[in-house]
Amino acid sequence: MRGSDAAPGPPPRDRALTVPLIIAWTALAAVLAWLARRDPGGVLLGNAGGTVIAACATAACHRVSRLATDRRVSAFWRLWAGSAAALLVSTLAATVAAIRGDADMPPNEAASNVVSLVLAMIAFRHVPITSRTRLDWARLLLDGTAVIVAGTVFFGYVVLRTVPDGTPLATRTGAGVVGICCLLGLVIFSRAAMSPTGRVDPLALGILAFEPVVGLVTVLAFLVGNDLSDTLVTYLGYPLVGLGMTLAAYRQGRVLDVAPKHLRWSFADPLQFLSVAVTGVLVIIVSARDLDLRGRAVIIGAVLIATIIVIRQLLSLRENNRALRGIRRQQAELERLALTDNLTGLANRTGFLVELTERLDAGQPSTAMFLDIDDFKEVNDTLGPAAADQLLRQVAERLRDGAADDECVARLGGDEFAVLLPTGEPSAAEAAATRLQGTVGRPVHAAAPQAAATRLQGTVGRPVHAAAPQAGAGTQQFLLHASVGIAVAEPGETADEVLRNADIALYAAKESGKASWVRFEPRMRQDMTAHARLAGELHDAIVGGQLRLLYQPVYDLVNGRMHGCEALVRWQHPERGFVSPADFIPVAERSGLIVPLGAWVLREACGQLAQWRATLGADAVEAVNVNVAVRQLRESGFVDEVAAVLSDTGLQPRHLIIEVTESSVADGPQVTEALEALHAMGVRLALDDFGTGQSSLSLLRAVPVDVLKLDKSFVDGIADGTDRGRLAVAAAVAQLVEYLQLKAVAEGIESQAQLERLRDMGYRYGQGYFMAKPLPPAECGARMATPQGFLWYGPPDAPVAVPAAIAAPRAETRPPG
Repeated sequence: MRGSDAAPGPPPRDRALTVPLIIAWTALAAVLAWLARRDPGGVLLGNAGGTVIAACATAACHRVSRLATDRRVSAFWRLWAGSAAALLVSTLAATVAAIRGDADMPPNEAASNVVSLVLAMIAFRHVPITSRTRLDWARLLLDGTAVIVAGTVFFGYVVLRTVPDGTPLATRTGAGVVGICCLLGLVIFSRAAMSPTGRVDPLALGILAFEPVVGLVTVLAFLVGNDLSDTLVTYLGYPLVGLGMTLAAYRQGRVLDVAPKHLRWSFADPLQFLSVAVTGVLVIIVSARDLDLRGRAVIIGAVLIATIIVIRQLLSLRENNRALRGIRRQQAELERLALTDNLTGLANRTGFLVELTERLDAGQPSTAMFLDIDDFKEVNDTLGPAAADQLLRQVAERLRDGAADDECVARLGGDEFAVLLPTGEPSAAEAAATRLQGTVGRPVHAAAPQAAATRLQGTVGRPVHAAAPQAGAGTQQFLLHASVGIAVAEPGETADEVLRNADIALYAAKESGKASWVRFEPRMRQDMTAHARLAGELHDAIVGGQLRLLYQPVYDLVNGRMHGCEALVRWQHPERGFVSPADFIPVAERSGLIVPLGAWVLREACGQLAQWRATLGADAVEAVNVNVAVRQLRESGFVDEVAAVLSDTGLQPRHLIIEVTESSVADGPQVTEALEALHAMGVRLALDDFGTGQSSLSLLRAVPVDVLKLDKSFVDGIADGTDRGRLAVAAAVAQLVEYLQLKAVAEGIESQAQLERLRDMGYRYGQGYFMAKPLPPAECGARMATPQGFLWYGPPDAPVAVPAAIAAPRAETRPPG
């Protein structure tokens, strides 16, 4: 299915179903033509029509059972194929009896008919005839019992007494049993056609419900015994029953993939009234034979009173059934609402899970694909919820139109969509992911002021253009991208496991750079499990005192003095030993532990700086650098938390430098507002790893940055001058900070040559392993008191003093600090 509101058309005709139907109609026409001539010598030809049509019914039912993907539907039509085969045996028995000139129904023909009816009724165990409560089953049992009793009385007293004299007892008994089975089948068939949860097509069931009617009429005609009735029984009964089976199988084959629309009327209802009426009339006839007028009046009155009471109860039951149908309609509507997304009309997460579960239970190959619109939060924050919803509706419509008929599209929530593919081939799933990414990547339009669109362009970095004329006035054109996670269902996996795998793959796609797809591999689940275990241990480490801070000095490259230091968190696990920040920081960001972790680092670093200033006085650095994650900046109380820490430790806002990455600054208006509030407070802001993210002049204009930290990747190899690209970027950043009156810090300096080259280019400050590795608080404090004019580098336990080469740097228009 393409979506919750998609209505797939009928599938192409299957030749294996069309041919039997054509042959059956042709055979019936031949029988009618033969009846018009009434050739007494053509008995074999007249009976051949029923045999041919029964064979066609067998082939058609068997073909549908092979085509059906639902196991219950397949089993249903497989039993009907057996029923048609038994009917074929009956036609052959009837033909043999006609050739012999035997006008009676032979026992083998009656037995075959009974077997055919029994197999047909057994088939309905694969179709929900009624709800699974004991009360409903009891009602169905009572309905069937009433019909059997009435049929037994009717055939035993009325019909069998009117058959011609000389009719063998076996013939009369066989005909009576077949007639009763036809009545019972009529109740079961019609009940199944009305079932609101049945998978078999109701129209096909309705056609099959006429089969017992034809059989019942045939039995009655046989028992009457005149020439006309013999003709109907012998030459038209079997062909009509077989044609009905063939037509029902053809109808089912045409709508195998279409949701059934259930009938509202059943033969069981009038049969209940008919059973009461027939039984009452028979009681009156039998009882009135040996009674006088008063006795007959009493019997008739008693029967009438009982009949009226029963009819009254049946009418009440009919009203209850109508009310129940109304409740079922409401229940169906509630179910539709529960499985549908209100905004887009697609299936929601529950509906998607139901569809996936059904396919997995049926053993069908399935692939779940999660699509997440990259950076959609910025669109929502900048343009507002109304415009964001408009974009989501457009994306949903495109996904629905771009999906195949047998693909289910759903919106899981927010900007996350899902597509269920009927394939288990990884290559086909990957091709579908590329196709749907292209569908999402086409321009979409939403109502938005030009100022908001321009702000979004600067924040997100996606192309944002003025809307084309056909888009309408006041709209803007946006280019969106989607990350996709693919999970191919493996044998034995549940729907929840497949969804979890798709979610894991989507997260991997996001981490790989967005606008990409990733197919799930089992190792990803192991990584997620390891991350979850590490997150639990990290939580214990935060509250258990396993973390500590090291401080990497930031030096003034001109006078050799320590200018500042950057706080770096380290984790000494009691069992794992040293855990690298590259391992636990991503886990903290993913789990949300980055917020308490960052709060601990902020308070610990500020407390340490306060201690240095108290013990070292003027020799202590003026400020400490603390890295802050975007998740912290999104917290509504982060600015207040910083103010509280500064107040508790006795520091001024100028004593704190908050380092953020370029991607954090571009996260959205909420982050920008937090940074502006911190800067207004007096806290300085440093843009870390500058040059590796979304570097742009508009970014520097949008955020009040004080310091740019040149990424280590531009420092590596700068001394030999072979990489002219790195030299150009480093020189451009040095000029940029001079023109914008900012400070520049070069990261990752590992040699004297790099230091001198950077200083010659105009960089006043730098940090790296050449000067000092991250140090414990005591050693870092000791280096703050180093005599002016010396740089210290080497291992913490044996630092080496190197005189700083005095070079005339470019004059700063802003004092350091």
